[in-house]
Amino acid sequence: MSASNLAEHIRAEAARLGFSRCTFSSAGPVTRHDAYQRWVDAGLHGEMRFMAADREVRADVRRLLPGARTVITVVASYGADEADEPAAGPRGFIARYARGADYHTALKSKLAELAEFVGRECGADVRARPFVDTAPLLEREAAHASGAGFIAKNTLLITPGIGSYTVLGELVVDVALPPDPPGRPRCGRCRLCISACPTGAIGEDRTLDARRCISYLTIELSGPIPREFRALMGDMIFGCDICQEICPYNASPPAASLVELRPRPGRSRPPLIPLLALNANQYKRFVRGTALRRVRRGQFLRNVCVALGNSGDPSALPSLERALGDRDPLVRGHAAWALGRLGGGASALRARRAQEPEPWVLEEIDEAIARARPAPGSSAVRDSP
Repeated sequence: MSASNLAEHIRAEAARLGFSRCTFSSAGPVTRHDAYQRWVDAGLHGEMRFMAADREVRADVRRLLPGARTVITVVASYGADEADEPAAGPRGFIARYARGADYHTALKSKLAELAEFVGRECGADVRARPFVDTAPLLEREAAHASGAGFIAKNTLLITPGIGSYTVLGELVVDVALPPDPPGRPRCGRCRLCISACPTGAIGEDRTLDARRCISYLTIELSGPIPREFRALMGDMIFGCDICQEICPYNASPPAASLVELRPRPGRSRPPLIPLLALNANQYKRFVRGTALRRVRRGQFLRNVCVALGNSGDPSALPSLERALGDRDPLVRGHAAWALGRLGGGASALRARRAQEPEPWVLEEIDEAIARARPAPGSSAVRDSP
């Protein structure tokens, strides 16, 4: 079989497996590795130390698979939005990619099937390694190099005809396949994503300051969210889609190409108050089998507290007051901030202040007390911050 025929057979099998696109690039040095180096050297990766590791490996995919000849890139769309059932009270926002099954697991199994198919078609042993966002491989660069899409101003990959609501996978093989032409930037003068980002995370030069990105703040950041960003986060509790929602290429996103990536019920805009009451076991059940597993309970409830503080809904006050007693200081500190943001909970804040051991949480409590309104009929004097 010719290399061209083999490539078309692989594309057809990828489509049968549920991938929206399947493209090929030659394994070798990464064209824009220098841009990645500058990004890391500037510290724009924040706490994501894994992004600064294995720099030499990221420079050439053949270091991941000696003898590699081709990188097969697959694109899976995770589809159009699906509204949850109406519910009372404030609700949070979960990024679309995290509303279904964990894409790492879903794509990895499909890539394993694709690798077996390539071996059968070649009629010989084929060395292959699948990757889904868990290895030192610059995925978007590989996708751009293979023509799977182009890197937009918000640094995401846009696949024409599909948009950017996609996840990527790679199958590196030691089989030579004809490379596809690289993607061509098509943003033109549009800068909607830059203007729409609430925290100003997107630069004018196709760079992203992760330390300001809401997705980073809600997922990758392990400690307290800087105060300057909390009010800008709105109802985001896991990830953020603002720069994608505003993009013209996402005006009519297709349905999920893999059934596993379709949204689960109650995952688009879940009620926030019940989430704040989740104990450890309940939280494990809530995130099981999804990308939400990337954050521990304290991080997630931290995000829920911020969203409740931004909701302006006084019905959240009792839950936030109870959260002041949570075992995790990350939850206690952000619950205090949320109470201050809502202007309530003065008595609960003072009671917690008397027993709080964490200095930074005490600071949050003092800030919240300074903003809290006394209960109706109370003559209590506010504590000094």
